[in-house]
Amino acid sequence: MNIDVPSSQSDSTEVASRLEEICRDLSRRLEPLTFAEPVTHVYNPLIYAWEPWSLYLRRFAGSPEHGVLLGMNPGPWGMSQTGVPFGEIAAARDWLGLEASVGKPDREHPKRPVTGFDCTRSEVSGRRLWGWAQERFGTPEAFFQRFFVWNYCPLVFLEESGRNRTPDRLPAGERQPLFEACDEALREAVKALGVSRVVGVGRFAETRARRVLGDFPVEIRSILHPSPASPKANAGWAPVVEEQLQAMGIPLPASLPPEGRS
Repeated sequence: MNIDVPSSQSDSTEVASRLEEICRDLSRRLEPLTFAEPVTHVYNPLIYAWEPWSLYLRRFAGSPEHGVLLGMNPGPWGMSQTGVPFGEIAAARDWLGLEASVGKPDREHPKRPVTGFDCTRSEVSGRRLWGWAQERFGTPEAFFQRFFVWNYCPLVFLEESGRNRTPDRLPAGERQPLFEACDEALREAVKALGVSRVVGVGRFAETRARRVLGDFPVEIRSILHPSPASPKANAGWAPVVEEQLQAMGIPLPASLPPEGRS
């Protein structure tokens, strides 16, 4: 199967527009889906946090040299608040420069309010991923020349307690239509980005990519997820991930001193 790779910067604007179209189609397919207890609330930041999400696409989408870093789904203090994958507040606002208006989900969980960029909580996974990107690449532009970050599923699933429920833990009957829609969006996003590598951030993302992209001429690998639920990540996520990336043949620039990071 041939994938049309965007020529020149062909435009990042064209790539971003196509990704926006993919996301709108995905939201339309997800809207009628229902989820039973223990899920009590479902958030879709592609709808209520569309402004920063669109800004993220228009500023950074292109055809990255080393491929896509593929996450699972938003966390309650990350993309749920900012519309940015792994969207830790300070990183999205201060390093990526993506602050924009954020609305509210249709039904808001009282223990997981959406306050957008006013949120005072920090998402550990996002702090680790974007903190590493800043330390290693210095500027967002340098990072996004090499990688683009995308989530497989845009929905947040919350239980009555406020606990986050990941897509892999949904019943099979609920997973099937959800995964069918997310699979199609991933296929179309990879085509639009024109990448030759997809790196799952964690095993779930790698597994979905292998199932979805088996007929694509892309390399599919994975790196350690930065979740605080992972003892290995807590012991030092960045050094492990750098070893994994280098084992894939991905060269990394030397770490920058603090004054070289913007």
